Amino acid sequence: MLDAAEAPKETQFEFITFSSGEQSFCLEITQIREIRRWTPVTKLPHTPDDVLGVMNLRGAVIPIFDLAARFGLGKTSDNERNVVIVAAAGGTTIGLLVESVSEILSVDKSAIQETPDIKSDAARQAILGVISVGESMVRVVNLDAVLDNEIGGAT
Repeated sequence: MLDAAEAPKETQFEFITFSSGEQSFCLEITQIREIRRWTPVTKLPHTPDDVLGVMNLRGAVIPIFDLAARFGLGKTSDNERNVVIVAAAGGTTIGLLVESVSEILSVDKSAIQETPDIKSDAARQAILGVISVGESMVRVVNLDAVLDNEIGGAT
């Protein structure tokens, strides 16, 4: 058995925390490519309400999702503080419109609690776990589930 000094370093995780739908979420820092100020997107016809359109990112066209709408928390209101988190999911680069980015959160793997069984497959797919931070809970987003049509707030 390994003692604490010999334990593998993979037990420590870093997350970027952000607000969407007036709720706290986070993504593992390794999934995030960049954080950009909100700029208008090119809308596409016949897309779900939570797909805002596409954005040109240095020659690559990426879809932009309203994360709050995707999670059924209502549409993100227009605000100059809104940002787009550009992230990689399963080899695909996407943008997530969120209200604001808060901080970098470093936690031990043991601090990440399983998503409670609330009888909702969509919630269990979308949220990998929860982290208790002071008086609040931060939800760990499953980026692959954001792309899954089964969890969308609107189709």
